[in-house]
Amino acid sequence: MKDKKSKEEILQGFQVLRNEQRTYASKINELQADLAEHKIVIENLEKVDGDRKCYRMVGGVLVERTVKEVIPALVNNRDKLTKLIESLNTQLTDKGAEINGYMEKYNIQIKDQGGESKKEEKEEEVKSGGVLVQS
Repeated sequence: MKDKKSKEEILQGFQVLRNEQRTYASKINELQADLAEHKIVIENLEKVDGDRKCYRMVGGVLVERTVKEVIPALVNNRDKLTKLIESLNTQLTDKGAEINGYMEKYNIQIKDQGGESKKEEKEEEVKSGGVLVQS
């Protein structure tokens, strides 16, 4: 029945959000690799005769098809992958905004992100005089 969360609960909530963000990022990278593979295969198959045999993995089973049968399926998969990656990118952006809001709400600062170290650096820059040397 507490209105305020303990430090551990706040930190745990923050870690959960960061893990979700990492999951999105790793899934996006995985799908981008698949998309690149699809593009390479489509590009190479378009140079080949349409009646030529090719093999495609469907549900763990290698299936013999012709190039003209496989290309439309690959193009469809490529388009779906592109849309999925776009969707995950927006979710990743939203998750980043959610994390920033959470950080502001609970005043969370990550090491090397704290204002003190940056403020000190800025003060030292101002004190240095700002001499420009042209070579």
